[in-house]
Amino acid sequence: MEALYALTLGVLTAAGVYLLMRARVYPVVMGLTLISYAVNLFLFAMGRLGTGVPAVIGKSAEHGDPLPQALVLTAIVIGFAMTAFVVVLSLRALGELHTDHVDGEEPR
Repeated sequence: MEALYALTLGVLTAAGVYLLMRARVYPVVMGLTLISYAVNLFLFAMGRLGTGVPAVIGKSAEHGDPLPQALVLTAIVIGFAMTAFVVVLSLRALGELHTDHVDGEEPR
């Protein structure tokens, strides 16, 4: 399970970095979103990957840590708000500049 989880994190991070290197606004936004998903999954994994274990109740060695879960929930909300803001900002830039290139000018 841990190997599949690590592979998923690696694929999400690699795809996010690839999209960040693009010259258009929307792939950059998608790359930031994928990287934020990878970071959220990484934080979630820090609370131990276990099925059928209680969140706090039980022996101290057999419970999951609730702090990473709370951090991930907070990060999801903040990430959604920032993604919405960046999309609206990029739509405004598209209307003003008539291009979606990150520099504001088309390459020659």
